[in-house]
Amino acid sequence: MDVVRRLREIVASGAIGDVRAVWCRHFVGNGGDYYFKDWHAERARVGSLLLQKGAHDIDVIHWIAGAYTERVVGMGDLMVFDKVTSRRDNSDRLLRDWFSHDNWPPEDQIDLNPTIDVEDISMIQMRLSNGVLASYQQCHFTPDYWRNYTVIGTRGRAENFGDAEGGVVRVWNRRHDYQERGDLEFPIAGDAAGHGEADQLTMAEFLRFVADGGSTETSPVAARQAVATGITAAESLREGSVPITIAPLPPALQHYFDNHQVPA
Repeated sequence: MDVVRRLREIVASGAIGDVRAVWCRHFVGNGGDYYFKDWHAERARVGSLLLQKGAHDIDVIHWIAGAYTERVVGMGDLMVFDKVTSRRDNSDRLLRDWFSHDNWPPEDQIDLNPTIDVEDISMIQMRLSNGVLASYQQCHFTPDYWRNYTVIGTRGRAENFGDAEGGVVRVWNRRHDYQERGDLEFPIAGDAAGHGEADQLTMAEFLRFVADGGSTETSPVAARQAVATGITAAESLREGSVPITIAPLPPALQHYFDNHQVPA
């Protein structure tokens, strides 16, 4: 997504100094329709929405900060959707059959999954291997649907407003009181309908790698580390918010992917 690339470029340029903290707030306004009317609502099938939904943003946090999570603490709850009494087995329908922005407020949702036991609000704290501190918050009963990243460095901070075409990334890089528009502003480009051309770029890189080999911009290690963080955060959440260390990747596998999947 262009918003992610833009934030990474700002960090790489040195405009905000060395990154020391990354925060992400994910307002999942469509959560009631996306995750609580089918199998996503069941722990036995999805594990948690910190995995199913949060792994993407954890991956972004890692990429922007330049390191992976070493230790994580999770906290969350099922606060709203378990109290909705309208339930239905929707296995004979698809998302397009029930999705509507008119499904509001959350307490008035209809046809939720018969079983709901995943959290509808979660938050995690992370310590990365390079010392960066990060946080991720996810809520499925907000009215709006977008994600906000804040990246704080030793010489400034960057934050996005909107995460698709029409949004902007703003940078504050000198000292002052409240200033709404910051000191620098960068437009967010890409596909206004969704992933900011990310799907096309991802598939193009994948097909090029399959056909020709070579390096890739990121690697399966990044995916593994994001997934491991989401799974471990949910474990922490459900065990009383105890800090848990992420299990490391075996060195041989780390080397294999660092070498772009070419056997030693």
